Amino acid sequence: MSGTSEPAALGGPPAEGLTALGSTVRGPLAHVECFAAPAGVSLVRFSTEEVTSMCPVTGQPDISGVDIDYAPAERCVESKSLKLYLWGFRDRAVFAEAMAAEIAAEIAARARPGWVRVTVRQRPRGGIALSAVSEIGVRPPSA
Repeated sequence: MSGTSEPAALGGPPAEGLTALGSTVRGPLAHVECFAAPAGVSLVRFSTEEVTSMCPVTGQPDISGVDIDYAPAERCVESKSLKLYLWGFRDRAVFAEAMAAEIAAEIAARARPGWVRVTVRQRPRGGIALSAVSEIGVRPPSA
């Protein structure tokens, strides 16, 4: 090799500014971390089935699935930092609608995609399921 870092040798730029990846992190992160988007990626999708938060009224735990779709412009969200960011909701009292809007705003601010959509699917409580969607930007035809 010519002295370049492994990510660059694999065709991508070095992962500058990533602090969580490759590190032992013992708590949630306040923000997601990003890296330079590779050419040719038009849509990125993250899905998880277990994001926990607390009901702002009762304090009872809420368990939600979260889907994040975005069209990267220049930056992509690093997945470990996203996991640690979502962990931050664990001890927070937040409505699902506010969670969807907050996550979408975080992705929009940090990754600056052309479009982002976040869907929070709260597991049923009292027999009622809830889905909340927050969308920022213009949806690309491929989404």
